[in-house]
Amino acid sequence: MERQPERPTQLITKKFAKELHTNFMKYRASIIAKYIKKEDANAVWFSVEELENYIHYIKSKGEKTGYNVNGIRIYFGVYPEDRKYEEKAGLMTVFLTATGKKIKTPKAGEIQTFALISDGTSDIASIEPMNYGSIGRPPSLDY
Repeated sequence: MERQPERPTQLITKKFAKELHTNFMKYRASIIAKYIKKEDANAVWFSVEELENYIHYIKSKGEKTGYNVNGIRIYFGVYPEDRKYEEKAGLMTVFLTATGKKIKTPKAGEIQTFALISDGTSDIASIEPMNYGSIGRPPSLDY
């Protein structure tokens, strides 16, 4: 029998999610639109399959390169004003970056029965970030 997933502790209500999105549209999106003179992206979508594949990829690559991958940091970005980005040119996006801790392996001659994990979680530069989700832009998506 398959084990049921634990309920995440970070869940919020739909009402609060709506409030967060309304605040973004009111206090950020309107200012951005006025400044760049066009409506910007207000959401980014990745499929479950894309996210699961990325998680599997970063865990595997982290292990191969000596990292204990423990999370994903989401950064905001803006596409360059370049024709090759088509309708995304100049618009906001997000990209995902693996985070983790370097595993310290014992030096030659050291006797150790386990690997030590360094303190601190940081972005893992040796693992490529993920981008190119579908952006929600004109007409804007409403939560």
